[in-house]
Amino acid sequence: MSNYFIQPLDYAQANPEKAHKHTFLETSRLLTGLNSLAPGQTQAIHDHSDQDKFYLVLAGTGHFTVGDSTQACGPGMLILAPAGIRHGVENQSNDLLTFLTVIAPWH
Repeated sequence: MSNYFIQPLDYAQANPEKAHKHTFLETSRLLTGLNSLAPGQTQAIHDHSDQDKFYLVLAGTGHFTVGDSTQACGPGMLILAPAGIRHGVENQSNDLLTFLTVIAPWH
């Protein structure tokens, strides 16, 4: 890795075919990446049985689901999804939704 200081939003982009993903760091301990969802795109509800995850919204607004709760979340909102808890996100807005995703441990 040659760049330790990153402006994540420089990597945000809309892809009309599917959600855009960019990985910043991937080791056996951690995955750090950026996700961008165009209007109407979703990350399906899923879980990671042995991995903790968090999302940090950087731009736009998305409807994040964790367990039985769904909430509209905008810039600065931190969403926690502990191992084994179902989670996902939907962009119901007219704007690009961009968020940082961190998963650990990564394998």
